[in-house]
Amino acid sequence: MERSQSREDALQENDAKKELGVLWRRVKTAATFLTYLKSKARIMAVPHMAHTFCGIKQLDNMGLVDKNGVPLSVSSRNVDLSSFDSPDAETWTALGSHHGSLDEDDLVYTSQLLKSVQMVGDVMESLVKRVIVAESETAIEKVKVTVGQEEIIRKTLQIENMSLKLEEMEQLALGTNCILNEMRQRVEDLVEETSRQRERAAENEQELCRVKQDFESLKTYVSSLINVRETLLSSEKQFQTIERLFERLVVKTSQLESEKIQKEVEVQKHMEENVRLTALLDKKEAQLVAMNEQCKVMALNASNI
Repeated sequence: MERSQSREDALQENDAKKELGVLWRRVKTAATFLTYLKSKARIMAVPHMAHTFCGIKQLDNMGLVDKNGVPLSVSSRNVDLSSFDSPDAETWTALGSHHGSLDEDDLVYTSQLLKSVQMVGDVMESLVKRVIVAESETAIEKVKVTVGQEEIIRKTLQIENMSLKLEEMEQLALGTNCILNEMRQRVEDLVEETSRQRERAAENEQELCRVKQDFESLKTYVSSLINVRETLLSSEKQFQTIERLFERLVVKTSQLESEKIQKEVEVQKHMEENVRLTALLDKKEAQLVAMNEQCKVMALNASNI
């Protein structure tokens, strides 16, 4: 009985040692993974090392991209968990050589722990990528804000300059009001002058029509003169005859003029004689009136006696 009891105690002690060994290996494995995660966290806490560790690059045409060439604005929103399904053979070999031989339970536990560590690491990378994207976007927004503030300052200066120019333009407008009134008066005068010129143009047009009519009449007259000239040229003999008759007429006219002069002299003499006779007649009439008055006086005297 004592031997069987001692055997059972020995078996229980061996089982306890085995369980303690398994727990110790698991604790060491977990400590190793935690150390790995701490190291990874320290590396990712440094910006340039985080960029190198995560394979982040700055491209001119795409901005920040990950190690697969995917823009961080896309890859940081999606966490790929497909790589957590099964650890590779090198990982198992490294763990086995570091912590001794592993049984099936240890392998299952280590596999699950490795998946969790890989998931945490990838989540950390995703968070770091998001932080980097957020910092990049924040820097861009800061630049935009700075540019916006500079633009606001520039617009403010432009508005102030425009206000000054507006005041100058108002003063200029007030100063040019008289000039505008004078120009308005000049425009009205020009309108009146234009109206008068239009009336003159209408009169000139009427005069032009009249001149055209006169020109047509003159043209007709010239045509008739040409016809007369042709007629005269065709009747040259008749013209010579008329010329001789004209000479005779001139001689006769000269004779008539001399006779006219003689007649005028005679008429002048008769007029002078007429004037003399008129004066004599007036004298006789005056004597007759005087004699008539004398007769009336004598008749009155005779009637009184």
